[in-house]
Amino acid sequence: MLILKDGVDLNIPPGIKVFRYALTVKTDYYAFDIIRKGLNYEFSIHTPSGDFAKIKLGVHGMLNIENAVAAWATAQQAGISIHAIREALQNYRGVLRRFDIKINNENTLFIDDYAHHPEELRAFITSVREIIPGKKITGIFQPHLYSRTRDFASGFSKSLSILDNVVLLDIYPAREQPVPGVSSELIFKGLKNKGVKVKCSKDQVFKIVEELKPEVLLTMGAGDIDQIVDPLKELLIRMKS
Repeated sequence: MLILKDGVDLNIPPGIKVFRYALTVKTDYYAFDIIRKGLNYEFSIHTPSGDFAKIKLGVHGMLNIENAVAAWATAQQAGISIHAIREALQNYRGVLRRFDIKINNENTLFIDDYAHHPEELRAFITSVREIIPGKKITGIFQPHLYSRTRDFASGFSKSLSILDNVVLLDIYPAREQPVPGVSSELIFKGLKNKGVKVKCSKDQVFKIVEELKPEVLLTMGAGDIDQIVDPLKELLIRMKS
């Protein structure tokens, strides 16, 4: 048996039963009647054995509804009871650095996420924009790996352009040596966001955040950007106190 996201094509050997899932596309498993409640959602789910309503999700963001549909499909096909699946989704609180809300008050929303691929960035930023419509979003992104930056530069630029303001950090090399001609400039030159766009080092971030005074701030990346998350949180609290 295989649980597969709708739209993904694989060379599946004969005899393997395939169940497809999607966020809202009508397939074997999908969500509908999605209602936003604060930063969270309540939704119904269609399954091959019927529809189930008023499912509460303990984590934030539209992207996590799709993840929840996939989890429901997997659990149901494994024989887990519907009651147990409901309880698990409602009580699940996510993992560190995945839609990790650091500040959420009337003045500031600050969320940290491990997103380091263009599609992850798009899903994360879009999810944030859906829950706080009308507010300007500032994103700080640290590219991870020279090879990934080289291969996906245009995709990164496109996803980051969904933001109002973009602060782009230097590449975090991890295990790689520098690649000639590859830097965060490849992403920066493709940005088409309407607000501020700036390229800087981690040390310069704090001054830029002070100048921008963001209502909504996102930190994104799989490198050592996590080292500035708590200092940024402290800075934002001081700024708005």
